[in-house]
Amino acid sequence: MSAPLRPRPAAPARAVAPSGGVTLSFPRVLTVGVLGAGRVGAVLGAALAAAGHRVVAASGVSGAAKARIALLLPDAANRSATSVSHAATDLLLVAVPDDALAAVVAGLAETGALRPGQVVAHTSGAHGLAVLAPAAAVGARPLALHPAMTFTGTPDDLGRLAGISYGVTAPAELRPLAARLVADLGGVPEWVGEADRALYHAALAHGANHLVTLVNEAADRLRDAGVGQPEKVLAPLLRAALENALRLGDDALTGPVSRGDAGTVRRHLERLAATAPESVAAYLALARRTADRAIASGRLRPADAAPLLDVLGGTRREVRHA
Repeated sequence: MSAPLRPRPAAPARAVAPSGGVTLSFPRVLTVGVLGAGRVGAVLGAALAAAGHRVVAASGVSGAAKARIALLLPDAANRSATSVSHAATDLLLVAVPDDALAAVVAGLAETGALRPGQVVAHTSGAHGLAVLAPAAAVGARPLALHPAMTFTGTPDDLGRLAGISYGVTAPAELRPLAARLVADLGGVPEWVGEADRALYHAALAHGANHLVTLVNEAADRLRDAGVGQPEKVLAPLLRAALENALRLGDDALTGPVSRGDAGTVRRHLERLAATAPESVAAYLALARRTADRAIASGRLRPADAAPLLDVLGGTRREVRHA
C-alpha cells in the first residue's frame, strides 16, 4: 500500500459574503471531526489532514473502523459521535450510510451536539441539503460534499483523489468554502442542484456499481464456457470499451446488437437460459436499451432492427423511422 500523503499547507482563509451581506470568515486551518470512520470518511479525513487541517477526532466502533482511524488518522482521538461533534469546531464531516444520515443528524441536533456557525458536511451522493435541516435549524451551516470515486478505506485511496469530481450542493454563502475544501482535497467541484441529487447519484451508481456486477457476470459466464482466467480475457477488452465509450459516446458501440444480428442474440439467450437463467433478464434489459441507443444514434437502421427487436421483445415492436 502507498504511504499517506504528507501534510501540505491549507489554502488561505477566505471571507464569504452571503446574499444578506453578512461576511462569514473561516480560519486558514480548520478544526475537523469525522463522524463515521468508514471507507470514505477515514480517507477524506486523512486527505484534509494532509492538506494542513486539524482532524482532531473521529468516531469508529467496529474493529475495521478503529483500524482505519489508527492507520489513516493517527492524530485523531476515537470518540463518541457527540464528542466528535463538539470537538469539530469548524467542520463536522458526516460519513455514514445514506439511510442512517437523517437520524444521525436529527439526533445530534436534538442533543445539542451541534453549534451555530459550525459547518456540517455530509458525503452522501443521494442526499442534498434537506437532510441537514435539523442542523441548520440550530444554526449550523449545511453542505453536501460527495466524492465521485470508489473507496477501499486504505492509504491507496489517497493517491486516487487527485482530479476527481465532487458533487457539491451548498447555500450561496458556503460555495467559496466548498470550493476551497474540494481544492484542498485535490478535486474539482460539480455543482448539483438540490432537486437533482437523486438523479446525480443514480447516474453514478448505474455506471460504477452496475459495472462491477456486469463485469462479474461476464467473468462467471466465461468460467461456465471453460475459460480458466476470465480476467485475462476481459481486461484488455473492457478497458478499451470503457475508454472508447468515454471518448466517443454511442459511436463506440460494437457487437451483435449494434449490427442487428438477431440470430446471434437468439443463440446467446438460448444458451444463457440453459446455463445461467439468472443472467437472462439482465442480458435482455441491457440488449434492449443498447438497441434503442443504436437506433437513436443512427448506428442501427430501423429496418435492420426489427428482427432483433422481435427476439428481444417476443413480439415485433414498433420502430420509428428517421
